[in-house]
Amino acid sequence: MAESTEPLSVSSVDVDSNLMVPQVLKAKIMLWTDVSYKDMEELEKLQSIPDLESALCRLFEINIPEPKREILLELYVQTVQFCRQHNFKKEQTSAMLSIVKHIHKANTETPLNNIEQCFEYSQELILCHSIRRPPFSINLFSLKEATSILEYIHSNYIRHYKLYKHIFTPEVSLDLRPSYSGIPKEEEEEEAAMDNICC
Repeated sequence: MAESTEPLSVSSVDVDSNLMVPQVLKAKIMLWTDVSYKDMEELEKLQSIPDLESALCRLFEINIPEPKREILLELYVQTVQFCRQHNFKKEQTSAMLSIVKHIHKANTETPLNNIEQCFEYSQELILCHSIRRPPFSINLFSLKEATSILEYIHSNYIRHYKLYKHIFTPEVSLDLRPSYSGIPKEEEEEEAAMDNICC
């Protein structure tokens, strides 16, 4: 049998149709997007972590199994605690929760690596809430607050990006099967051998 000098080719690659390519994300104003003024009044009254978790679970309609549920609630509770430590107003806390939610959503919409897009998106979201340019952005956070928010998001979310990606997205595996042109496949060889034996 003569050796083929043609290069190795990759046969069809099965790609999951649910596999989403990272999308280009556009920052928008998130004031009262996910948490209303009334909801913020209720959150401000709550002091214990279990009470905060149950309220946030209801507000964000978190219906996912453990441990995902616990991890996501911890992210939101830490965000509320960060806002309280920095004496944020209701509208600032509401926007901050929405920003964190949308960064997490951007991260977990695809199992593919999109850390740079998520970090850029977080910067754009913070900028969108720190500069007054109606209708595109509002001056909700001061420069000092915006800097502390960016540091918080970087240290509490972006730094753990791979962990969130691993837990909240399905695992992707690539199955490559080489095929050589000019060389008959094993089945064809077996059929040819059977034909030779029978004849």
